[in-house]
Amino acid sequence: MDTFYHILKLLAGIGLFLFAMYLLEESLKNLSGRSFKLFLQRITKNAIGAVTGGAIVTGILQSSSMVSFMVLAFVGAGVFTMRNAMAIILGANLGTTLDSWIVATLGFNMDIEVVSYPAVCMGGLLLILFGSRKTYKYISYFLFGFGLLFIGLSFMKTAMEAQVKVFDFSQYTAMSLAVFLLIGFIITVLVQSSSVTMALALSAIHVGAISLPIAAAIVLGSQTGTTIKIMLGAIGGNASKKRIVLGNFLFNIFVTFFAYLLLSPILFLITEQFNVKDPLIGLVLFSTIINLFSIIIFLPLLDQFTHFLERFFKESDGSVTAFIKHASIAEPITALDLFKRESNYFIHNSMLFNLELFKIDTNYITKNSDYISINEKKKFFIKTKEEKYDFLKQLQGELHLFYLELRPKLQSEQYSDINQLISAVRSSMHSVKSVKDIGTNITNLRHSSKDIKYNFFIHNRQETQVLYHQFNALINQEMPSTFDNLQYVFNSIENNYTSALNNFYSEAQNTTLEKIDITTIINFNRELFTSNKAMLMAVKDFLLKEKQAQEFNEVPVYKT
Repeated sequence: MDTFYHILKLLAGIGLFLFAMYLLEESLKNLSGRSFKLFLQRITKNAIGAVTGGAIVTGILQSSSMVSFMVLAFVGAGVFTMRNAMAIILGANLGTTLDSWIVATLGFNMDIEVVSYPAVCMGGLLLILFGSRKTYKYISYFLFGFGLLFIGLSFMKTAMEAQVKVFDFSQYTAMSLAVFLLIGFIITVLVQSSSVTMALALSAIHVGAISLPIAAAIVLGSQTGTTIKIMLGAIGGNASKKRIVLGNFLFNIFVTFFAYLLLSPILFLITEQFNVKDPLIGLVLFSTIINLFSIIIFLPLLDQFTHFLERFFKESDGSVTAFIKHASIAEPITALDLFKRESNYFIHNSMLFNLELFKIDTNYITKNSDYISINEKKKFFIKTKEEKYDFLKQLQGELHLFYLELRPKLQSEQYSDINQLISAVRSSMHSVKSVKDIGTNITNLRHSSKDIKYNFFIHNRQETQVLYHQFNALINQEMPSTFDNLQYVFNSIENNYTSALNNFYSEAQNTTLEKIDITTIINFNRELFTSNKAMLMAVKDFLLKEKQAQEFNEVPVYKT
């Protein structure tokens, strides 16, 4: 029973340590995010600066994974070259050892409670008193994280100490160091934090459960284990991202392999030549040395290494378009037809996005659509809300770039056609943005315990469903795109807006509501009105010729 209790305490310590790392990462990222990104961009003009920048930023943010993800984003956007991106990752591996030095010097050599409890107390007070202010909120996160880091470490240390008294670890010391290297890899893959693996190794070595060579082998295993999360982050990315991840993996495999072969000489250097007798300091110094020497070895070979990586993965232009990707402006009539189909695809996905935020069934839109297979190939249906929004933004950008290339190649009588289509795209994106902006309001109203708020949402949800049935019928020519039909849909949009607002005012007179609730509902109603009108404008511009659509162009953007 005692053993089971100690295992639970050890797992609790790991959980607290992971949560503390998350809080520290979130706090420092939000307190300094933009400045760090700009710093990285400025310092990465040469390889040495990139290594230094990677080490400094990781040392401060205490997350090599976060810096690696930041690098992947910059590489994907073409901000960093592959050479400098690899140099930053080299520095990041060194920078992450700062946390190990803090844990080894403070966590085991002083009274943890003196540091951790006041930090957690101050973090809690700040969060309760000033949590509404962003700066104080993330300062409290930092204090929480700092305190919980050492509390989690204390749990791990005391669990190890208790387990040593009831369990004989000496029977495992004769096992091959390769087994412990594999254990370090598995632990890091499971918890996705080399810092946790290091903390566990430090705790075990502190209580005498394992020797310095065994702890060093475990830490070596974590060196490669931490790359798995970065690999997952590059799935679906462009070729440059995948090459960076491959380079990071090969680099860590190289470091792990050669450090394992030279494990005894390196430890001899630390304990005998450097005369380091404290095994905690020895383990952290071992981690620092192997990362420092890997930089010295790899830095002169970065050019050759990046050229080697360029052999892998087929380069892609990263386009999200379905029809105009391979269209040639040398055939402007064909290109214009493909542009129209692409615009229709954009409006279709914009309608899906809006309906999904309202949790409205979209089967009636996708049922007879030609775009189901396209969206399945592009994995549109399994994207998150943010990913779908980014997808639409990129698609809009590509449509505009193609518009600028194609328009000069068209005859003057075709200008109005392409102008109508690009106007439809702009209006459709405007509709999407308006709905996205009230995404939080939608969730708030949908889950509200106040009947007036919930009923207001249900009413608008039903009206939106009916309205999008009409949009879909117009786009698919199931409803004739006549002036009268379009006018009818527009009138229903205005009537829905006015009736919803009037009904709310009537009910609010007999209900107690907070000021913020009133503001939320009014803003929600206006943005939904704006979105619905914008989508109608998109449908109108897509379906009608310029002269036919002219009378609708005076429709006001807002109604208050």
